Amino acid sequence: MKRHIHICTQILVVTLLLSGCVNHPNVPSSSKDAGCLPAIFPDYSNVTVPCNIAPLNFMLPNGEYEECVARFSMPNGQRQTYGSGVKVQIPEDEWHAMLDVSKGKSIKVEVWGKKKGEWQSFSPFEIHVAKEPIDEYVSYRLMEPSYVSSSFMEIAQRNLTTFEETQIFNNEITTIDRRKGQCINCHSYQNYKTDNMLFHVRLSNAGTVIVNNGKVSKVNLKRDYTISGGVYPSWHPTAKLIAFSTNKTRQVFHTQNPNKIEVFDLASDLILYDVEADSVSVICNDSTLLEVYPTWSPDGRYLYYCKSVPLPEELRDKDIRTTYSKIQYNLYRRSFDVTSHNFGDEELVFDAVSLDKSVAQSRISPDGHYILFSIGQYGCFHLRHNDGDIVCMPLGQEFPLTKAIDFTKVNGKDRPDSYPSWSSNGHWIMVASRREDGNFCRVYFSYFNNGKAEKAFLMPQEDPEFNTFLLKSYNRPEFMIEPVKISVEEFSHVFEKN
Repeated sequence: MKRHIHICTQILVVTLLLSGCVNHPNVPSSSKDAGCLPAIFPDYSNVTVPCNIAPLNFMLPNGEYEECVARFSMPNGQRQTYGSGVKVQIPEDEWHAMLDVSKGKSIKVEVWGKKKGEWQSFSPFEIHVAKEPIDEYVSYRLMEPSYVSSSFMEIAQRNLTTFEETQIFNNEITTIDRRKGQCINCHSYQNYKTDNMLFHVRLSNAGTVIVNNGKVSKVNLKRDYTISGGVYPSWHPTAKLIAFSTNKTRQVFHTQNPNKIEVFDLASDLILYDVEADSVSVICNDSTLLEVYPTWSPDGRYLYYCKSVPLPEELRDKDIRTTYSKIQYNLYRRSFDVTSHNFGDEELVFDAVSLDKSVAQSRISPDGHYILFSIGQYGCFHLRHNDGDIVCMPLGQEFPLTKAIDFTKVNGKDRPDSYPSWSSNGHWIMVASRREDGNFCRVYFSYFNNGKAEKAFLMPQEDPEFNTFLLKSYNRPEFMIEPVKISVEEFSHVFEKN
């Protein structure tokens, strides 16, 4: 027993010594000034980050550089160096200590890189540490960037203060007919909490899984008077009500178009689901138009949604595969009475079509002062369109694009940005973006304060090369203030009852 303890102690000491050598190298005694910022990946230079975010690990280009050393200087005069090979990976406890002493201030970062045996010193940059924290969790669907059939996919949740990722559900645990496949998607939460939530299961063993006060059930939202079951959801902030679109969605693949994949609707309406009564009522179902992407205002008094405008008469009877690029959506809203469940008249919020644009996926800030949405040339699935960008505007005034807040630091250049959302405190914006390579969708965050958006940064990973080799896309990222507490196995039990 004593010998076993002695061996374990020796291993621990060696591990700590090696860790110290790897994590805290010496700064090069001499170097040549590169005269520029380092080309680090991810690009964390001069970003503003939450005071509780996980370590911003990064690297210099592998193959171009042999080694990397970074020195972090805190406002209180403390310094620390990191570097192993071309990567800078910071222990979580040391990183959070740096954030604590730098809250509301900045951390100075100096980087050195060895290239062909010679050290280069780069221009220093800063990491600004905001006083406002970010919601501790996000969830997303992990899936291939393009698909014809449903291969393995999962809905996962990530602790943003650490690198811990856990699975909420996967599409294999309850699949009955593997030839048919199974799709899981559109996870949604009420007020960022997880005791009231949902996600869809399609194809094999289909249904909408709803958690009501922590109790799990599976429901079929299809009614004789609806075109489909529920698709894109939005929980009412205070009532057990969920607004859905109902859609007949199609997908086609391009061989030459740089957008590669086209997703469009043959038909779509809006419905309201009463969780307690298990009842479905129609909000709007104009058979000549397309209504999609409902979202509630934070006070629950308005439902915002996107609706297409009529095609020119000469195109109305044409095959949609030839007219999809002519379909454009405006942003509307209806007032809502939570007692009677009645909706008011339709109000135009943003006339995108008059600008020859199309709007999708709106989200209202928690304080009700701002609105986010994605915008593109046509359609409502801008995550597949290279011109897809995020727009932010103040609510309560006219909406010409000249009133839009400068989002050049948020949007990627010539790559799709979509699925915008607000953190619960309204200071962090999250977007799904294909800006890195145009294929794989990644999660980015931007600090938002007093109507100003700062440079977006990639969700940090323990290994900075992780996003380079992950052959999955992050789909529909959603903020949460707590993790989903129901296990994968507990979710699976609801399918045994149906």
